[in-house]
Order: sequence, then structure tokens, then C-alpha cells
Amino acid sequence: MTASKALDQPAFVERLTRAVRRRFGKAAAVTPVGEPSMGGINHTAIFEVAEAAGAARRLVLRRETIEGIGNPFIASHKQYRLLEVAHARGLPVPEPVFELQPADNLGNGFVMGFVEGETLPRRINNDPRFDGIRPGLAARCGELLAAIHDFGLEATDFLTDVADSADPLAAQRERLDLYREKHPALELGLRWLELNRPTSGAPASLHGDFRNGNFIVDETGIVAILDWECSHHGRPMEDLGWLCVPSWRFGNTDRPVGGFGERADLYAAYEAASGRRVDEEEVRYWEIFGMVRWAILNVMQGFGHVYEGRRSMVWAACGRNVAMVEHELMQALNGRSPR
Repeated sequence: MTASKALDQPAFVERLTRAVRRRFGKAAAVTPVGEPSMGGINHTAIFEVAEAAGAARRLVLRRETIEGIGNPFIASHKQYRLLEVAHARGLPVPEPVFELQPADNLGNGFVMGFVEGETLPRRINNDPRFDGIRPGLAARCGELLAAIHDFGLEATDFLTDVADSADPLAAQRERLDLYREKHPALELGLRWLELNRPTSGAPASLHGDFRNGNFIVDETGIVAILDWECSHHGRPMEDLGWLCVPSWRFGNTDRPVGGFGERADLYAAYEAASGRRVDEEEVRYWEIFGMVRWAILNVMQGFGHVYEGRRSMVWAACGRNVAMVEHELMQALNGRSPR
């Protein structure tokens, strides 16, 4: 974490302070803490608020930063509403505190509670500190996905107009075509997905990016689900397949669920919590879909680095990552993907 960028700019801190005081009172004081150095889809700033009475409270500001061709992410006000839905149902998510308004002059975004813990996948997968929770982590993911899928379409009707809700495969095709890059492996993947579409089943509310790296753990287990910007309506098995995409295993290829667990544990817990039967063939379909989707997201990130002014080593590395994901896709289509 670094204390640079926006939080080093007095004008930004002044605007943030004014926004906080509109909600917490004129005596509230803001102390910058830092900005996570990884990621790039949203700007994230951590700060503390001290009110006239009471201890300082640590909060997190999340603001939209992605502009350009093929932005696949839902607006921040929809992300905030999802946090409200999840928080009201008792799921482990950061507490939604307030949405930014035009008067705040901070762009589009929201403020949520800070949750202490670990998000780095390699630490979650390998650090002895998490040896006690790792055996039950896949099952817990199944339980949490079941709870998300139980939100109901009415509670998340604001996701109806998301492109992925209408047709997730068409959405990927449209995004890839925007960049005008030649990716024969992805074309093959898209064709396979079109020919093997699942044909039945009721849609549910999906997280859309539930994976290792998008939740916080401590020694007790998962303490917060993060990053709802890919949420949409779709087939429940899509979320399970996404969690099993090889990219999230971070070298632990013998543990197909996020690099920390087994499919059987994920599936059994999901079935017990949701009452739905897990269709393993459909999960495989969505795992292959996830490889194509992740590769296209990496194309977007590389394009942003080269052509849209979002210069960073993270974005450049994501662009280079496309070839590795394409290799995994080819293995999967040939029946040779790891477990």
C-alpha cells in the first residue's frame, strides 16, 4: 500500500473531507491512510474519520476510473446497491456507508467500511497462517455463492439492462470485436461456446467475479466479499465455473477451486445450501467461458495501457497474460486442462 497519488493531493483530501463532513458533521476529521498499489478497475483510497465523540473509524473510498472502449463493468451506484442487498442479508461484505453525490466533486463512487484481512491469493493459498481455514474454504465459497444466488431477480432488478444479463456470450464477442486484434484461440473458444450452450435453467443474481483475490480472509475464514462490478443475471453454474478457472489457482494446479480446494467440496456445499443440483458438465462449460472472458478482459487491459493512457506495469502485464490464458483454453478444449 502506498500513501501516494490522490491522497497526496491536498485538493483531493479537501474534497474528501467536505464529503465526509456532509454525512458525519462539521467536526469530522479525515486522515489519509493509503491506496492499494495493485488493481486498477476502480480507484481505492483508505482513510480514517474521527468524529467529535468516539474512536476513529477506518473507511474505504471506491471511485470509477475506467473510461474507454468496451468497459464491461457496471456503474458504481449499482455496485453500492448490491452491497446494500448483501449487507442486509447478513453476508460478509464491507458495510455500505454512503454514495458519492455530484456536490462531492469526487466523481462516481461510494464509501464503505474497511475490513481487515488478506486478499493476496498466493498468501491465502500457501501461508501457514491460513492452514486452519484452507480445508474448508471451497465449501464456504459454495455456501456464499448459494446465498448470492438467493438474492432474487426482483431485489437486483437494476441488473436487468446489463449486457451480460441479456446474453453473456454475445457480450464477450462484442467486446473482443471492439479491439480489432487477431486472436484465433479466442475465436475458437467463442465458436465452441456457441455450439455447446446450455439450453435450460432459471437465471439468478450472480456475483460475476467471485474468485481468489476478490474476497478477504483472516484466520477465521472469509470475512468480506469484494468487487461486485461484474454482477449480472445469469445461470448459477456460471459463478461456480468462474471460481474454477485455472488463472485463479496461482500455481496450485492440484487444487482446482481457487488454488485452495476441491470441486467436490464446493459442489456439495453449494447443493446443500441452495437446493440446486450442480451440473458438472455445465460448470465445465462456464469454466471454458471464464477463460475466454478473462482473456478478453486482459485484451482490454493491454489496450488501455497502449492506447488509452492507462499506463501501468499492471495493465501491461495483463496484456501479456492473454497468451497464457489462451494456452490454458487450448488445453481445456483438448481435454487436457489441469483437473
